[in-house]
Amino acid sequence: MYGIVEIQGQQFKVEKDQKLFVHHMKNVAEGDTVEFDKVMLIDNDGNVTVGAPLVEGAKVVCEVLQPLVKGKKVLVFHKKRRKGYQKLNGHRQQFTQISVKDIIA
Repeated sequence: MYGIVEIQGQQFKVEKDQKLFVHHMKNVAEGDTVEFDKVMLIDNDGNVTVGAPLVEGAKVVCEVLQPLVKGKKVLVFHKKRRKGYQKLNGHRQQFTQISVKDIIA
């Protein structure tokens, strides 16, 4: 059984006991249970339910494993040739790690 759900503005294909990184969610602590009700598709062993745009009554129950995880560092380099201008910036995106506990159709 899997479903397609929108979490923090992004769509994810989720299955039970799957761990995934989503954009940082504020006001959550480790061990909290979070429910997402923007479910767009559910596949229950070949029985596919597609929402228009959402599946009514469906939700995905998740548990927060780590509320703040920093991603890999991304280097942003700007340069203007022949002008002597160059600038280097670094950025680390913040994520929240969650685990899917149940998909309710």
